[in-house]
Amino acid sequence: MSKHKRIIVVLPAYNAEKTLKRTVEEIPQNAYDEIILVDDASSDYTINVAKRMKLNVIKHEKNKGYGGNQKTCYDNALRLGADIVVMLHPDYQYDPKILPSLTAPLIYDYADIVLASRMLGDPHKGGALQGGMPVYKYISNRFLTTFQNIIFRMHLSEYHTGYRAYSRKFLQTINYKSFSDDFIFDNELLIAGIRNRMRFMEVPVKTRYFKEASSINLLSSIKYGIAVINKTLNYKPKRKL
Repeated sequence: MSKHKRIIVVLPAYNAEKTLKRTVEEIPQNAYDEIILVDDASSDYTINVAKRMKLNVIKHEKNKGYGGNQKTCYDNALRLGADIVVMLHPDYQYDPKILPSLTAPLIYDYADIVLASRMLGDPHKGGALQGGMPVYKYISNRFLTTFQNIIFRMHLSEYHTGYRAYSRKFLQTINYKSFSDDFIFDNELLIAGIRNRMRFMEVPVKTRYFKEASSINLLSSIKYGIAVINKTLNYKPKRKL
């Protein structure tokens, strides 16, 4: 736990009963101050598991969507005085143990946002594919990332990770409440960060793909990809003053 920065981990949860405990238990205990779980009207026992683990639990009575869930996460993290907010999917797909690597650049003010990238793994060992990422997701990730890097003149290894850390300044500067309630929300956050000239960093993360890990289906993936392309083509950088 940092003496100077209050770190809050937010878990946007939907039917995470089977994976929540493993996810939380692998977050280094001295690396954060509080965990907030926002349950998006799950039909399983996610809430019960979260309460047994003594997490700060917020429940949506009606499903507000992936983006809507995160809006509640960030609203409450900022309200509780977070200097750094870490967003982690509670489906145990991303390795929780690297949380200190995500927050260190923010603690020492080297970055405004840090992304845990699945694409920075050892390519000779299969990289993201080694962790079980479906081939079609890998190909679409590579295509969309290359496309966005060209448009934004950036050099990120991926734009689509579900494990990120934001500074308070980042979340207060961008108007995240105006973004979509759907899966495109994550990408809108990054685009807003680029437009506002925020400082980006990436760290590698290992992932696992298995039955209980949440993953959008092929149709939703196609819809997401089209939305990413549209948002990117509509990007307009801020004019220099």
